[in-house]
Amino acid sequence: MFDFFKTKKNYENLSSSAFKAMISENPTAVIIDVRTALEFKQGSIPKAINIDLMDVNFSQKIAQLSKDKTYLVYCRSGNRSGSACKYMGDNGFGQVYNLSGGIMSY
Repeated sequence: MFDFFKTKKNYENLSSSAFKAMISENPTAVIIDVRTALEFKQGSIPKAINIDLMDVNFSQKIAQLSKDKTYLVYCRSGNRSGSACKYMGDNGFGQVYNLSGGIMSY
């Protein structure tokens, strides 16, 4: 069977409990909030860095990150972070995890 039209998913969606477990089990993991700066200021997961997916410099900021680390990515509902995770996976990041349901589920 041919898989020409199937898109390979190169990141993993995690439930809120699994995401929290990853944070506690991986102290060197990088937590990325891809919401806007305003959303980030209104509340974020401790130790998260803000790299706005909609920022024109998003790809440049991601390119500066080490591809050898574990990345835990989230947004408000999980949609933007899913896009960010796909972008990261497509660009050689091997350990990328999306918070399914976003910070609203956290």
